[in-house]
Amino acid sequence: MTFVPAVPLGGPGGLAFLDRTMARQRAAFDAQPAARRDEAYFRARIGDVGTAEDLVSDRRLLRVALTAFGLEADLDNRAFLRRVLEDGTLNPQALSNRLADKRYRAFSAAFGFGDFAVPRNRIGGFADRILEQWKTRSFEIAVGRRDESLRLALNARRELADLAGREMAEGTRWLSLLGNPPLRAVFDGAFGLPTSFGALDLDRQVAVLRDRTRELTGQADLSVFADPRQVERLLQRYLLRAGGGPAAGAPGMAALALLQATARG
Repeated sequence: MTFVPAVPLGGPGGLAFLDRTMARQRAAFDAQPAARRDEAYFRARIGDVGTAEDLVSDRRLLRVALTAFGLEADLDNRAFLRRVLEDGTLNPQALSNRLADKRYRAFSAAFGFGDFAVPRNRIGGFADRILEQWKTRSFEIAVGRRDESLRLALNARRELADLAGREMAEGTRWLSLLGNPPLRAVFDGAFGLPTSFGALDLDRQVAVLRDRTRELTGQADLSVFADPRQVERLLQRYLLRAGGGPAAGAPGMAALALLQATARG
């Protein structure tokens, strides 16, 4: 039986419910037989992969790897992914450096096929890191099937804290946000920006987002989101505007009830 995350309501209340039940829900989700089989397969095979072609030729390994970086929709784009991996990231003209979506760069850098003589997947601890990302994002995907705004909020909480804490110029930090579609969707939603906003010049987009961030937090720099309280302010604003959410009697509630009953027993 597939465990469906319980998402009884949307908005800030839905996020609060997920926070309260996250440990139990994640444990049940990760314990699914299919997930355990995929994890075992990845651990057993990823160290034998020596080239980008090896990875893209193994659909099961590739699915786990792509999901870990939020790129699961590209599973069938093998030629494109091979190019992203083989180009690496060290050359400024590498494909991943020229793509607007910087998740591809993170994906390529993680494996290092185009950058190093020995790819990173053959270094100790690699499988643990990728699998932890895969489990986290897989749970978020399942939440998103019930309420996409909650999926985006969970993703933003994690990625925004990471982005805010990186050592980089503030302008580069903002451009990194603009190159992360799920994360920028939260900012656009929180600040009520229209779809056409993405067509503006990048400098103009950054200027508007900085102004709106200052209005919300008192500071215009993304580094302000190193403070978890400021992240939560942004997420509350986003979720209040997003609205939506499933009904209280949705199928996930039955799964949670069963899980709670088991825990009490």
